[in-house]
Amino acid sequence: MERDGPQRFPTTQWSAVARAGDSGPAQSHALHELLPRYLGPLRAHLVHHKRLESQRAEDLLQGFLAEKVLERNLIGGAMREKGRFRTFLLVALDRFVSNQLRKEHRLKRAPEGGIASLEAASDAPAHGPTPSCVFEVAWARQVLANAAEQMRSECEMSNRDDIWQIFDARVLIPTLQGSEPVPYEQLLAQVGLADVQTASNLLITAKRMFSRSLKGVIRDYMGEDGQLEQEIAELRAVLARG
Repeated sequence: MERDGPQRFPTTQWSAVARAGDSGPAQSHALHELLPRYLGPLRAHLVHHKRLESQRAEDLLQGFLAEKVLERNLIGGAMREKGRFRTFLLVALDRFVSNQLRKEHRLKRAPEGGIASLEAASDAPAHGPTPSCVFEVAWARQVLANAAEQMRSECEMSNRDDIWQIFDARVLIPTLQGSEPVPYEQLLAQVGLADVQTASNLLITAKRMFSRSLKGVIRDYMGEDGQLEQEIAELRAVLARG
C-alpha cells in the first residue's frame, strides 16, 4: 500500500547551487552533496562524445574540478535565469577541455596522425555547446536511478519488497537495459503472488510510487513545479533517443 507521508525532497537544486557557490565554511559539504549527481554524465560526455580514453577523460574531469570548481569557484557564477545548471557545467567543461588540449598542442609536437584526433576531441563551439545526446542520456538514466533508489528505500521501510520486485522486473530493468519485461507468470513464484491479476494491480501501485519519487527528484534539482511535466516529457524523449 502506498504511503502518503510528507514530501522528502525539501532542498531544491538552486538553493544547493547557491550554497556550493558561497565561499563560506559550509561550501565543501555543499559541493560534496551537489556534484556527484553530475560526474557520471560529464564523464560519459568526454568518453563517448569527445572520444577521449577513459583515463584521459578522468584526468581532465578531475583537473576541471580542481582548477575551475574549487580554485576559481565556478559554481559561484551559475545563475538560475541563464538556464539549467547541468548545461552550465557542460559548457564550462567543454571550454576547459578545449583549452587544455590546445595548450598541449602548443607545448609539444604531436606524433604523426595524432593531432587530428586531439583536434577532433576539442572541437567545442566557441559559444558553448548544446548538451550532447550522450550527456543527456546519461543524465536521464541517473535521474531514473535516483528516483528508483528513493522508491526502493520506501518499499524497504514499509516492508513491500513485492512492489519493488514487480517494478524492477517489469519496468526499470527493461527501460534501462532495453530488454523485455519479465513475464508475469515467472514473477508469481518469484514474488509469491496468487495470480496475474494480483501482479498487475501491484504494478499499478508500483508505477504510482515511482511517479511520485520521480517528480520529487525533479523538483529537487529544478525547484519549480511549473516546468515539472515539461522536464518529464524531455526525459522520456531523451531515453527514447538513447
